[in-house]
Amino acid sequence: MLRKLFPHPWLTLTLVLVWVALANTISLGGIVMGLILGIVIPAITAAYWPDSPRIRAPLKIVEFVLIVLWDIVKSNFIVARIVLFMPRDKLRPAWIVVPLDLRQPEAITVLAGTITMTPGTVSADVSADGRSLLVHCLHAPDSAGVVADIKARYESRLKEIFA
Repeated sequence: MLRKLFPHPWLTLTLVLVWVALANTISLGGIVMGLILGIVIPAITAAYWPDSPRIRAPLKIVEFVLIVLWDIVKSNFIVARIVLFMPRDKLRPAWIVVPLDLRQPEAITVLAGTITMTPGTVSADVSADGRSLLVHCLHAPDSAGVVADIKARYESRLKEIFA
């Protein structure tokens, strides 16, 4: 009964917290509306979530998020320097294929989103078999280095997080 009411309890909690944050005040009405949304939205979308991803190391998520946030801040400065000071003839944009060891669709989605959130890179496509990711880099004089960096900083951690 409880599983039917809350098919995705973390999504329910997240929706309630986001609704209360968007309301910008903690009130009984805001919490009730958040609960209604937190119950109805997961129930409606449950059919589209046949399997929940298994998270093997939930505490590693915190480490991953901190690394991604640091990389976003650092990349903002790097991209600003490239845009403002690098001569166009020195710029080396590139399409790079990143071979994936990840197999879970959720983990691949998180990786693609992480790459896209980091300024200077955009994940453009996942191969049909899910074994590689196409990434565009604003400036990539060393393609192999970019692949190694993505695999070491992001993919290896996602492999630890997702079972």
